[in-house]
Amino acid sequence: MDYAIRVIRADEWEKARELRLEALQDPVAHLAFLETYEDAVTRPDAFWRERTAGASESGNGRVRQFVAETPEGRWLGTVSVLVERPDDEGGVAFGEAPTVDQTHVVGVFVREEARGSGVIDALFRAAVEWSWGVSGVRPIERVRLYVHEENKRAEAFYRRFGFVWTGVRVLMPGSGTDYDREYELVRAG
Repeated sequence: MDYAIRVIRADEWEKARELRLEALQDPVAHLAFLETYEDAVTRPDAFWRERTAGASESGNGRVRQFVAETPEGRWLGTVSVLVERPDDEGGVAFGEAPTVDQTHVVGVFVREEARGSGVIDALFRAAVEWSWGVSGVRPIERVRLYVHEENKRAEAFYRRFGFVWTGVRVLMPGSGTDYDREYELVRAG
């Protein structure tokens, strides 16, 4: 399968919306995302424009969204990375507040036809490489993510990629009974 990994551009909000809506219809979306298709599909275009611009190369530098794109322009998959620092005002997207400078991987999705082709590995290599290169007063010390305890497909990939369960379990918002596990990849040396 021929594809390239790159950061999205601010003007690609329609493609970003399309891929997100498809992700939210995946059979395990209820385990993987904190948003439903029903909520996302009603969001105005301005929401998608702002979200895409913020995660683009020209965005604020605190978020990056990577895509795997075919030569024909079809997006096969995506992953987003959020910068989290202990001294940030405004809190954290999900889970516990950071105690070290870190990034947080979210929004992972690969279209069914691209699963098993190496797309997810390439997306994660780009996300981790970008994380280690984030500038600031202090370097990024770790990359974290959360995975639902029943999402075995995702959990198996994260372990294979080198992420390790920290032992932390977080109650999923609004669930009362479902937990996500925190996984991390710590900077070597």
